[in-house]
Amino acid sequence: MKVRNPRTGEADYEITPLGEPDIAALANRLRGKQAGWSALDVEERAALLLQWSKAIASNAGALEQALTTDTGRQKISGIEVDGTLRLIERWARLAGGIMAAAQIENRATSIPGISTSTRLAPYPLVGAISPWNFPLTLALIDAIPALMAGCAVIVKPSEVTPRFIKPLMATLAEIPEIPLTVIEGDGMTGAALLRHVDYVAFTGSVATGRKVSGAAADAFIPASLELGGKDPMLVLASADPANAAEIALRASVVNSGQACQSIERVYVAREIAEPFLTALAQKANAVRLNYPDIAHGDIGPFIFEQQATIVQAQIDDAVAKGARLLAGGKVENLGGGQYLRPTVLTDITPDMVLVTEETFGPVIPVTIFDYVDEAIALANEGVYGLSGAVIAGSVEEAEAVGTRLKVGAVSINDGSLTSMVWETEKTSFGLSGLGPSRMGDSGMLRFFRKQALIRQKGQALPLAAYSEDKR
Repeated sequence: MKVRNPRTGEADYEITPLGEPDIAALANRLRGKQAGWSALDVEERAALLLQWSKAIASNAGALEQALTTDTGRQKISGIEVDGTLRLIERWARLAGGIMAAAQIENRATSIPGISTSTRLAPYPLVGAISPWNFPLTLALIDAIPALMAGCAVIVKPSEVTPRFIKPLMATLAEIPEIPLTVIEGDGMTGAALLRHVDYVAFTGSVATGRKVSGAAADAFIPASLELGGKDPMLVLASADPANAAEIALRASVVNSGQACQSIERVYVAREIAEPFLTALAQKANAVRLNYPDIAHGDIGPFIFEQQATIVQAQIDDAVAKGARLLAGGKVENLGGGQYLRPTVLTDITPDMVLVTEETFGPVIPVTIFDYVDEAIALANEGVYGLSGAVIAGSVEEAEAVGTRLKVGAVSINDGSLTSMVWETEKTSFGLSGLGPSRMGDSGMLRFFRKQALIRQKGQALPLAAYSEDKR
């Protein structure tokens, strides 16, 4: 299978998708390793993962280069590698305490002489299917806590960005005790994987998420789904317009807008709309593409060529329906890569595809509102509910509005903070996800089944206790 380079447009890499017989054999091998892995103390598992972290750090250059080639952007590739080291350290440090708090010993019951304890039993084999926008981070965000729980894991990343797999597997080869493998493959590989695991963690589109959840139901296994978003930002009249514009720009166009938590709709109070739009357009026009030199600039190309076509169609639809362009607006082919300068539009109407469907590009549609209740109602329209943001003159004012948004997390006086803060659980609303949160303690606890041990320390009841003769 050919893989396209997002900066050149050339198919300069190949992968070999695994067939189902190979996946079945791999699953059997990992199940065999999992028994010994889960028998280790949590501290021993943590120590081995920290050894792996050192191997990743030693091979950071190769990983960063592979990610850079895969995605066409350099700075975030380094951030992904550094973030992986922190992710391993975090779960290695926290896992023991989380497990201890969840395993309750000798709890009294309402029946004299009977007490209970709760034992955590890890799912033997977890399958993780990850997307192309943050290849390393999203491949391991589920895998690492699952490993700390005592599971074995198979990860199937996107076929769009697979170059990092080989350098990552080279680091795993240095610590063979860890029951983790990352495989090459496409959608059919992912579908086959689902038939051989005990739990699936999926990150991707709603359309594919529906297929994954249906397959998980057929296989009678649990699933965690982290899906798309159409995140709104509300800018209240008390906000500083220039500061709000800076936040809106960053939260919308980082990674060229290719992030589920990107701000994709902005609602601004009429009192500050003019200075906000002026500042936003100026800042958007000042953003630099990292072309021709990848080491200079602010945003890179579309990673997935098809996404550029989708985004351009959304912009064209909005303009045809009366939207006014203040910045950007046209996908540019530069050296074979597809680039879009930050695009700001206003005079937005609810019938525009740009408002209703996920964009996944550096596009900021701005709607002006007169009343806060109106803005909240507009923000709550649609099928998504991943996250959102509110900017106001005070944290208290922003929070009062934020609690009324139908989303799983709200950034207060900032935007897209869920990409930085992973300690707090959140539940996706609407079609943005299903199942336990990957953030907070449940990020690991979802990989356990709970087994109750119910102890009788007194005299067990005889059958005579239920005899009709005793009435």
